[in-house]
Formats: sequence, structure tokens, C-alpha cells
Amino acid sequence: MAGLDSDIQFLPGVGPKRAALLKRELEIGTFSDLIHLYPFRYIDRSSIQRIADIRPDLAYVQVMGRVVKAEIIAKKRLSVIIADSSGEMEVVFFKGLKWNAERMVPGNVFLFFGKPTVFNGKINIVHPEVDAPPQTPQGSMTGVLTGVYTSTEKLKNSGITGKVMNRLQSAALAACLPEIKETLPEYVLKEKGLVPIRFALQNIHFPKDQDTLAKASYRLKFEELFLLQLSLLKQKYIRSRAENGLMMPKVGKDFNDCFNALPYELTGAQKRVIKEIRSDMMSGRQMNRLLQGDVGSGKTMVAILSALIAIGNGYQSCIMAPTEVLAQQHYANVQKYLRPTGVKCALLTGTTGTKERREIHSGLEDGSIGLIIGTHALIEDDVIFRSLGLAIIDEQHRFGVEQRSKLWSKSAATGPDGKEVPPHVLVMTATPIPRTLAMTLYGDLDVSVIDEMPPGRKPVQTLQIGQGKRPELFNFMKREIAKGRQVFVVYPLIFESEKMDLKNLETGYEEIAAAFPMPQYKVAIVHGQQTPEVKKFNMDAFVAGRAQILVSTTVIEVGVDVPNASVMVIESAERFGLSQLHQLRGRVGRGADQSYCILVKDLKMSKESKKRIDLLCTTEDGFELAEEDMKMRGPGDLEGTQQSGLPISLNIASLAKDGTLLGEARAYAEKILKADPTLSDPVNKSLADEMKKDRYYFKDYSKIS
Repeated sequence: MAGLDSDIQFLPGVGPKRAALLKRELEIGTFSDLIHLYPFRYIDRSSIQRIADIRPDLAYVQVMGRVVKAEIIAKKRLSVIIADSSGEMEVVFFKGLKWNAERMVPGNVFLFFGKPTVFNGKINIVHPEVDAPPQTPQGSMTGVLTGVYTSTEKLKNSGITGKVMNRLQSAALAACLPEIKETLPEYVLKEKGLVPIRFALQNIHFPKDQDTLAKASYRLKFEELFLLQLSLLKQKYIRSRAENGLMMPKVGKDFNDCFNALPYELTGAQKRVIKEIRSDMMSGRQMNRLLQGDVGSGKTMVAILSALIAIGNGYQSCIMAPTEVLAQQHYANVQKYLRPTGVKCALLTGTTGTKERREIHSGLEDGSIGLIIGTHALIEDDVIFRSLGLAIIDEQHRFGVEQRSKLWSKSAATGPDGKEVPPHVLVMTATPIPRTLAMTLYGDLDVSVIDEMPPGRKPVQTLQIGQGKRPELFNFMKREIAKGRQVFVVYPLIFESEKMDLKNLETGYEEIAAAFPMPQYKVAIVHGQQTPEVKKFNMDAFVAGRAQILVSTTVIEVGVDVPNASVMVIESAERFGLSQLHQLRGRVGRGADQSYCILVKDLKMSKESKKRIDLLCTTEDGFELAEEDMKMRGPGDLEGTQQSGLPISLNIASLAKDGTLLGEARAYAEKILKADPTLSDPVNKSLADEMKKDRYYFKDYSKIS
């Protein structure tokens, strides 16, 4: 008998060719993989509509019609007129013309199922599914909900249609259901009112009705989120018990000298976060803390003061940034604040010269450099620290897991017992992460949030305009420049794309250069395809005020700090996600002047895009925007998580839609671990077994994120 781990090619109806395609397109390699591919929606095939009642806004319809006429037009399409007692309509086929024409004999009756559309003012269905009519009278039809599965063009073209996928699922369940073991303890099923696993799997694929579907869906979603949180919290518990952190009991002179010389008062939120960080560093356990703070909330200051705590205790600190521009900017800021202290700081990037690089390597090894700021260059093999005590990672989603683990393993610091001890880790992000996503991505980290902006910052005024308002926009830019201000203009593309009719960087730059001629105006241009030297030269010209306008792609999204810039113009704003638009807007409003973010939108916009742009114009709260963004786009795109990967792939639960259930699952996981932290109680054996599976092993995730 075939088992859960059997190769998918041995499932009847698959074979080697289809197996290779399923593996490539959907990552389905075994019977188990197929069974855990759940439908993303369901179609009710139990009802039949009258032709007269069909509207184009209906998602799917099913009609029982008699063929009146069928003809192939221009050898390209088969037009079939069907009728019932209420009226007539057309169904159209573009493929399988000969085969479909042979069976569409006038007088024959079929069930036609598909999406109604309008063509030439009349409703039709293109490529409907066609079935023989039911053998029973319509009133007693017992049709079920039919699952619709993720698919691709290649799968459909190779004959793996929705119908075929349903047949394959049925065969896989028939082969494997008896051997599927319950994954949750009996008491969990009772306390949470969950149906058994076999019932859930059968009814998620082939639900008898809406009620059984709801029960199956709730069971599988709860289990997925609960096991995820159980794993993350178990790791956190194990780590919190391990006394393997560097003890940093002192604050130190450098911290006090820097703090007392600050030209402004820290916000209450900054003070609270520094206390949380200090408490971690004194605890004797390794700190793993995520610091979230909206653009301009003062995370860099918190990073500097945290680094000075480590330095005051005899350790080194490093700040790793994703881009050279951001690393240079951090370096300039840090240098300014370190003046009252005796701390030596250095900058290490890909463009650091050989001689300077050698000096920096030497300073890190002998400990004379207390704080190093850099890019990926910090994780190169020849960079060795004397005693790295704190690693600060900025905008960490831009680094892969492997890169972060390399930094983490560079510590040569030793604890009281002489053993090598990992540095404390502080991860910073300016991208507000929705609570549900933070609980999943960083479920085993402690999270600090700077939820207060420094006093005196005026809200950025956000406006939306159409393409036709360009002359007024240019006049407004000229008025702002005349006041001594600077302007960002951001485009979604670099070069002309035939697929997207967008204002792009090349033509936009030419248009702006013509409207803002030299010598009165200087326009700089920055994009990802320039060499680092050219990019740096142009960016420096803008930062230093030699250019009044910076035309760029989204390379300036993270961290570029130009207090004199008061206008952010975003071309084709509908092409950007909410979080990205918010990040770009955060580049202005850093000085005392009133700042503006102007969203230039195209004529044709989807409802989603309009909603995004309207929302951005009504709120500056990054967390509110992030929650909305995730609801609209799903969690995969947010915060670059596709790049670093969610720690687990969710098969059925949605972080965007199941936030309440996630909170419930987490609280329940906490309750179980409080009673049985190591899951060694016999009643929790099935949970302990689940935790051993690869699915719940996150490579060094707790230590490096």
C-alpha cells in the first residue's frame, strides 16, 4: 500500500512526467505534499441558475442548457448558443474546437459551469466546464462544495485541470487516510473543540457542507499556528534558561558623557527601550531583541547608547547596515555623537581601500576600535574581533540568514568561565511590522517598539495628483527650491518596459532636466544599475546640497537622511506597496520645515491601488498602514520577508486574516509550556514528536534575527 512518503509519480493518474511538473510548479513530491495542498476557495456545484438570472458580477454560475446552435467562426472559436426555459446565452471555446463541436449537437442537454463575462453587450461564458446533466430531478441534487487548488499555466496545459486535481486528491486520501496519525493530544482536541485530523483532511478537500468545511478549516488553521508558536516559544524558553550571555553590569563613562552632551531630551519611548536593552545586557543571558520604530523615531540614538554600554563593559560593538549609503550615514551620525567620548569608531565597506582596511582589521583584533560600522564587509573571513559584545543589525530583512549567522559567530568574547560567548544581538527595523507577523517572524525574540516621535516634527502633508497636474507640480517644486529646500523624485522603473506603460526614470530625468535647466538648477540621478562610485558621487551631491533634485528609483527607500529635503514626489504611486510608500515618505520631514509627499497616479487604477493611496493620505501611523498592507497583499511581500523567508511556510492559515486565531494559539502554547516546558509529560508525546520534524527546525533563527 502506498504511504504518505511515497513518490507522487506512483499515484494513479500521475506518472513520471506529471510528477516532474508537480514538483517543479507546486513543490509536490510525495502523497503527503499533495494532501497538504489545500483548496484556496470552494465552488458550490449544488445549485443551477436560470439563464435569465445570470449577471456578469457573479463569481461562478452553473446552468443546465439545451444546445440550440453551434458553429466554428473563422477557424478560431466555437460559438454555442444554449437555452433553458428562461432564455438563451452563448458559451465560447477557443481550444478543442473539433472535439467540442462534435458533442455540441443541437438538442443535447449539458451542465455548463464557469465565470460569466460580457462581450458586445451580451453575457457569455468562455471555456465552461461541461458535464452531463444529473440523473435526478433538480430539486434533489446533492452536489457538494468543490475545492479549487493553486495551479499554473504549465499544469493546465499538461492536462492537470481543476477536475484532475480533485481526482488526484481523492486517490491520495483513499491511499493514505487510514495511516494518518493524530498530531494533537486528546486533551487539546477536547479543550479547543477540534475535530480529529482524518475528519479535517477529508473535509477540507471534499466538504459535505459549509458546516463541516468550517470545522475542518478551524482545526487545521489552529493546529498550524499552534505548533508554530509552540516551537518558537520552546526555543525561547530553552535559550532563556541557558546562562550564556555576556554580563554587562556597568553603564560606563562613555555612555554618560554621550548622554549628558545630547542637544535634546530623549523621548519617553527611547528611554523605555534603552532600559529594556540594558536589563537584557545585565541579565547574564544573551539578548535577542527586535527594535521596531517608525522612520525618524530615533532608533540610531538608541543603537549608539546601547553600543556604549557594551564598550563601557570592555567589549566591542558593531552596526551592520544593508547599503553603503546607509552605513556612511550611520558613521557620520555616530561620529558626531561620540565626540564627547574617547571611543574610536571606524567604517568598513566594500569600497574601503587596502591600506585603510588593514588598519581597521588590526584595530578590531587588538581592541583599539570600540565601534565598527559597515556593510556585508563586516562578515568577511578576515574580519576578526578581539571581543565583540554587541551586534546591531539594521534593516535586517535585507540580509540573508547565513550572512547574519556569520556575524553572530565572529565573537571572540569570553565569559567568566573562559568559554566563548555569543554577542548580544539587537535587530533594528524602520518597517513597522504588523503584530501578527512579528509574532511569527520573531516569535522567539523580545520586541521593543519606539512608538513616539521626537517633539517638533511636523506631520508630512500627503497629497495625490493626476498626471495632468505636472505643470502645477513643477511650479510647486520651484517655489520650494527657491526657499532653499530640496526635492526627491522617485520612479518605479529604471528603463523603458514594454509591458508597463509607466513614467520611468530615463524619460522622467530628461523631462525634469528640461523643466529645471542648468545653471539655475542641478539634478542628480541615482539607480541600482550605476557603479557604486557613480551612485556615491550623485548621492553625495544631493546630501551636500549641490543638487536640488534627486531623481531615483527606490534605492533611497532605506535610511537616506537629508534634513533639507522637504518634498517627496512618487511617480506611478499605484505601483508601490503601502509599506514602501510610507518608507519613501519618511525620507522627508526630517528638518523643521513643513514637508510634502506628492503621489502622482496614473489614470487607470485598481480599487486596491486607490484604497492604498487614499489610506496613505489619511494617516502617518506606520503600524496601522502595515496591518492594512498585509491584509491587502498578504505577508509574503511585506518587509522583504520573501527574501529571508518566513520561518515556516503556512499551508492554510493566513497571517493577514487569522490574527485573532494566532493570538489564541500563542496563548494556548504558552499555557502548555508553562506546565510542561520540555514537553516530556507522556500526554504531550505527540507534540514532542511534531517538534522533532524538520518543518519546525529553524536554523539558528533565535540567535541571528
